[in-house]
Amino acid sequence: MAAPELISPRSSRVAAARRLAKRNFRGKERLFLAEGPQAVREAARHRTGGEATLVELFGTPEAAERYADIVDAAHEAGARIHLADEAVIADISTTVTPQGLVGVCRFIDSPFEAVVAARPKLVAVLANVRDPGNAGTVLRCADAAGADAVVLTDASVDLYNPKAVRASVGSHFHLPVAVGVPVEQAVRALKDAGVRVVAADGAGEDDLDAELDAGTMGGPTAWIFGNEAWGLPEETRALADAVVRVPIHGKAESLNLATAAAVCLYASARAQRAGGAH
Repeated sequence: MAAPELISPRSSRVAAARRLAKRNFRGKERLFLAEGPQAVREAARHRTGGEATLVELFGTPEAAERYADIVDAAHEAGARIHLADEAVIADISTTVTPQGLVGVCRFIDSPFEAVVAARPKLVAVLANVRDPGNAGTVLRCADAAGADAVVLTDASVDLYNPKAVRASVGSHFHLPVAVGVPVEQAVRALKDAGVRVVAADGAGEDDLDAELDAGTMGGPTAWIFGNEAWGLPEETRALADAVVRVPIHGKAESLNLATAAAVCLYASARAQRAGGAH
């Protein structure tokens, strides 16, 4: 294995990558960091309009050897590849224990108009979700449930926050995500596209089990998920066609945001499969 090409954390390439930990630099450069083998692997495979998403890869010699397939994929994507010592990777990484690979990627969010035009059957709308770990985990849940898109409203966390990217474990690269959309605009456009909009709220008038029994979940559905600490404001709940709670059958006080999102999205996905919506 060749000696590391970047021997100093003060390298200009390292400095440019390190700045992407800050939102203002990400927005200016329209670039973000993907850390760890799974995220980098998915980034290397991803294309937007024929353009490769991964533009640069930093890796220790050990990681490059262990994940040779990822390095090959990065090379095929046309990314610049830098072997770097552990100090360089630690300097770029936002994690306490870096996994040896850090990718620099182009922004990949989709126009909201394109999301609606695709006539989605299942959408997760994140309204006022400020915690990046929650946002990334809900995105991962939406991906796993087979959702067609995720929408982050203008009051939600940055899609490209490093913690959100890590929490999605590669799901950033699997489905369309629209960002910066006012919740009122999102709801109106989804309704106009024939999508039923359901707000998830622990104090909802309707019960998810009852909704499933009534057969109301089989059609195109968009779930609105709010801030874990204070939920959805009344004005947002009022926009929805229904406000639904996940029933608590045991003694737990509540479910956290990501768990509730997983339950709701999978309930819709199952109902849609049963009804032939997909």
